[in-house]
Amino acid sequence: MPELPEVETTVRGLARYLDGEVLTRVVTHRADLRRPFPPELAQVLTGARVTGLSRRAKYGLIHVDRGQTMVFHLGMSGRWRIEPDEIGKHDHLVLETGAGHRLALCDPRRFGSVDLVETARLDDWAPFAGLGPEPLSPALTPAHLAGALKGRIAAIKLMLLDQRIVAGLGNIYVCEALYRARIHPERQGGKVSRAALERLVPAIKTVLAEAIEAGGSTLRDYARPDGELGYFSKQFDVYGRESEPCRSCGGAVKRIVQGGRSSWFCPDCQK
Repeated sequence: MPELPEVETTVRGLARYLDGEVLTRVVTHRADLRRPFPPELAQVLTGARVTGLSRRAKYGLIHVDRGQTMVFHLGMSGRWRIEPDEIGKHDHLVLETGAGHRLALCDPRRFGSVDLVETARLDDWAPFAGLGPEPLSPALTPAHLAGALKGRIAAIKLMLLDQRIVAGLGNIYVCEALYRARIHPERQGGKVSRAALERLVPAIKTVLAEAIEAGGSTLRDYARPDGELGYFSKQFDVYGRESEPCRSCGGAVKRIVQGGRSSWFCPDCQK
């Protein structure tokens, strides 16, 4: 599933073609993805001018001058294609602009979604209402994590995946951040020391920034809107590296399962 860096990379790629442009044609080629397309999508967006693009957690947002925002989620296999030579069978939503650009939302497995939300009410929209702070924002601090984790016995790895604590973190980057902060993924959230949280917050921000700079991580289906692959996967310290040597101590990277998801870590470096 595309995580925060992949969505951020996607939004930045789309902005080069959509920001400030008028949408002259909006076409859906099926009735639904994970859920139905908004019935008024084409009517609201056709003729509207894009006033900006942004991201919230793992959602991309395309704002238009009619007080509405198209919110998209890439699901498991979704990606936007820019200037496709042909519209394929998995290109379920197509946007065209007055400048002659064409963009297609391709989602072979159809686990993604598209919603239309009043821009002024975005913070109150159900999927956003309970989200924690953005990990790259000043709101994510050691003090915030200390308060959110106080008294919690669940593993720190699972706590960081809780979108109510931090919005947008996914399995890949939590594994990598915990490694950099030298925190064992099974340590109880409430027992992570303040000193460890002081290491963890910059580790989260740094690993996400590096992943965005690298265009995200290509695992199976993900590619950037320009068709290029994300290259951060070549920099993984622990993710997907079971039994390979730790880059710090040379010990073997270990994999365990937590909450139905794999966690990779170095048992010698992470305590």
